[in-house]
Amino acid sequence: MTAPAGHWPSVGARAVPLLERLVADAEALRLRLYRSPTGALVVDAGIEARGGLEAGRRIAELCMGGLGVVRFAPGSPATLSPFSVCVHASEPVSACLLAQYAGWSLSHGRWFAMASGPGRALAAREPLFAELGYRDHATRGIFVLETDRPPPDPLVAEVAAACGLPPEALAFVLTPTTSLAGSVQIVARVLEVALHKVHELGFPLARIVDGIGRAPLPPPSPDFLEAMGRTNDAILFGGTVQLFVAGPEEEALALADRLPSSASPDYGRPFRELFEAAGRDFYRIDRMLFSPAEVVVTSLESGRSRRAGGVDPELLARSFGG
Repeated sequence: MTAPAGHWPSVGARAVPLLERLVADAEALRLRLYRSPTGALVVDAGIEARGGLEAGRRIAELCMGGLGVVRFAPGSPATLSPFSVCVHASEPVSACLLAQYAGWSLSHGRWFAMASGPGRALAAREPLFAELGYRDHATRGIFVLETDRPPPDPLVAEVAAACGLPPEALAFVLTPTTSLAGSVQIVARVLEVALHKVHELGFPLARIVDGIGRAPLPPPSPDFLEAMGRTNDAILFGGTVQLFVAGPEEEALALADRLPSSASPDYGRPFRELFEAAGRDFYRIDRMLFSPAEVVVTSLESGRSRRAGGVDPELLARSFGG
């Protein structure tokens, strides 16, 4: 696939004002700010700090490189949650895949996390960036990490070198899965997982013109596995996404049938149960499972839409605790 690289704005540059506002409002958002020994800014949104829903909402927008909007909205009886997380990105490929997608594996000793956020596009270590012909040149490297421990100093130095920046130009926003902020920023990936599956299916990303999605806000849990299960299940069994697609109508509408999580043979159990059955090995789970429960694909050529999949209240009840 060839992509109009010059068409996409700098996800890193657009994210900087969002980071500055997050830092300015840290006290009101119950965040803890400090500098690592290497000089990198660390934003604790749920480890020693309490954080909260609004912190998670803002972090989700930061993670999308300033190209997405995240809002809270009323839920529905079908999703068993009084509120939902709604996401829109008029540049869905750049917002979701170039910025928000957790695609850079970081590890040092026993510490491990998947890095998301616009800083990924500075290092461009993932094949996705070469495929899309994009590399950012922002002056700040901003990362969101789903972790309950800060990154080790040697790893911070490695990330800085990969980005071509001094460590003091980096910012790491830490959002444990068990925290309120972590729950929000994970569920706010409902549109991103749809875009990622579109890419996995080999459908041309350049034809995805616009996208919007929502997923129920799950109840938090102090237990990591339960919290991980609930945030995944909010998308797998309660998420709804609509994509607006250019090109031949028949190809756009056929995409809908392949996108929902129910198209995977691993569909049918809460994620925690599936994860345990797989020996806690993500790689033994069908990667095609990771997609929203319900998908609507609208052809911009004809104005026709196709809906596939559906919200599963029974599986949500098993996951959320009734």
